[in-house]
This record gives sequence, structure tokens and C-alpha cells, in this order.
Amino acid sequence: MSDHTPSTPDGGAPLDGTAVQEVAARVAAELPDLTLSRPFGPEHDVHKVAGKVFCISSEVTGRPITTLKCDPEHARALRQEFDGITAGYHVNKQHWISVAGGPGVMAQLVEELVLDSYALVVAGMPRHARPALPDEVRRRLGGADPGEAAPRARPARPRG
Repeated sequence: MSDHTPSTPDGGAPLDGTAVQEVAARVAAELPDLTLSRPFGPEHDVHKVAGKVFCISSEVTGRPITTLKCDPEHARALRQEFDGITAGYHVNKQHWISVAGGPGVMAQLVEELVLDSYALVVAGMPRHARPALPDEVRRRLGGADPGEAAPRARPARPRG
């Protein structure tokens, strides 16, 4: 069922769906106030910040995917640029994407998408519910407190 093909999560080669899930789980695990649960069943790994979902990994579509919250403009650009990025599976299609890997989908892109998803979810929380961010995480999120403003849409990256 897995589409796992040789890839390097260090950004050296395009990732397949399984490697996307591995990179996403590694990045998510480093973020503050994280919980990992399976509220939708054993086939879904759900990462939450302060009780709010920001990353879901599963194989319920028949292949490994990771679903992340994304700015609608950025999501549209990503879907146009990468065949392995589609509208979010079983979530709001405008505000979520599903990443299955493929040409151009590198570890650095997945890392940025996970951080962006986390920042978008944190930015939508009331101030009292937002986690305190260590300096290292704040730097990884672009230097700003994600509670101050949602990340800006980024242009699509050229295929690599």
C-alpha cells in the first residue's frame, strides 16, 4: 500500500508520501504544546497544538499523505506547482492541503509547510491559549510571534 521509494529526508531528493510523513512528524515533535493522538482511528496520526489540529498523516486514500493547514493563496500556488500537493483530504479544501510527495517536494518544503500550518493554527487562537514559543521555534517561524499575524502566502517554488 505504501508508495515508499528511496529518498533522503535531508532535502537531497524529492520525497515520497512515507518520507513526507516522517519529516512532518519529526518537525511537529519539536514544536511546543504538541499532542499526538488518533481521534479518527488508528489509521490517522493527528498532531495538535493546544488542542487544535495542524497536521494529519494517514494512508486512508490508499497512499501516504500528510494534511496541513495552509493560507488559501499559498495553497492554490502549491497545488498548481506540485502534482503531489492537492486540496486537503476530508477537510476544508480552501484552507488545507494534502501532501503525497513527488517531483519537487523536498524535505525543506515539508518542514516549512508544517511550521506554517502550526503558525496559522496558533495565530487563530485566543492569546491566553497560545503556547509560549522558545526563541529557536520563533526563529524557525520567521522571527515573528505567530500569534501576531498569520504567515504570508509564499510564491510557488520551482521544481527541483
